[in-house]
Amino acid sequence: MKRNMSVAGTFYPANSTEIKRYFTHFSALYDERKKLPQIKPRAIIVPHAGYVYSGYTADIAYRMLQNAGIKTVIVLGPSHRVAFEGVSLGKYESYETPFGAIEADEIVTKEIAEEFELAFIEQAHAEHSTEVQFPFIKYYLPDVRLIELVYSDATPFLLSKIIEFVLEKKDCGVIISTDLSHFYTQQEANQLDNICLNAIENLDLKALHKGCEACGKTGVEAMLQTAIKMELQTQLLDYRTSADVSGDMSRVVGYASACFMDKN
Repeated sequence: MKRNMSVAGTFYPANSTEIKRYFTHFSALYDERKKLPQIKPRAIIVPHAGYVYSGYTADIAYRMLQNAGIKTVIVLGPSHRVAFEGVSLGKYESYETPFGAIEADEIVTKEIAEEFELAFIEQAHAEHSTEVQFPFIKYYLPDVRLIELVYSDATPFLLSKIIEFVLEKKDCGVIISTDLSHFYTQQEANQLDNICLNAIENLDLKALHKGCEACGKTGVEAMLQTAIKMELQTQLLDYRTSADVSGDMSRVVGYASACFMDKN
């Protein structure tokens, strides 16, 4: 069974040529200002808004993930449309993108399903928080295999156990999908988002609960728990708001990217 595209043409272009123009533009903008760090991430945090708003921020993380040497990646994102208990594990054979299909890792999917007794709630997988990652994955890691996890009413503890289970496999990586605060003024968003950013940068679980309003905060907390246990270090890559594109600072959404890697 193929996981068909549900938000192509809205959150991202349905045409591969147009998406490639976005990615090329984002990379050129970054390279004009900085040199890409030579890091091999085990996991990344990326946003999931429309590419025009958050694509630049995500693009940095995916360019770095190219260096990771992974063969399988799991994408973990919050459910925005369907409420349910726990985590839904996508049991697909492939995932459609404008660049072509991404093959699923059916072996690791089965291992996760058996280890954590996860259900497959098909309607939960028409989900943009995970799907907007798929074109990035196919473009930057064309041979990688994919597993999609969508969570609703789930605990950070459960998600952390799943992330740890995956990262114990040396050729697997993890993508945590989240946006930050929604619809505050630019000044208010910066204050709230800095709480999230500082918590991520310092692996500070207590700080995360002092005002961070990330829609995928459960996934972020789970990733921090895993990073602490596995002694990973973090690096923030980018932060911005929708005002950087729209110019409207009265109602903004925050976006950030970060990576997690083994200590030297």
